[in-house]
Amino acid sequence: QQLAATKSGRNHLRSNGCYPILRQLHAWEENPDVLGACEKLIQVLIGDEPEAGMENLLEVTIPEELEKRL
Repeated sequence: QQLAATKSGRNHLRSNGCYPILRQLHAWEENPDVLGACEKLIQVLIGDEPEAGMENLLEVTIPEELEKRL
């Protein structure tokens, strides 16, 4: 998931065909923690790119009131 934190990392993963591999892993894996991580990564890769200034997801600040709701 660290590689998917940056725009260039997400683009690299997409351009190298990681989605079919993740799809197969998700179909095969039984560990709930691994499945959860796989699902989150897939959502990051298939979702819309963040707006300008938020390309690095590790540097995004979440407002405290929103973080409590999440």
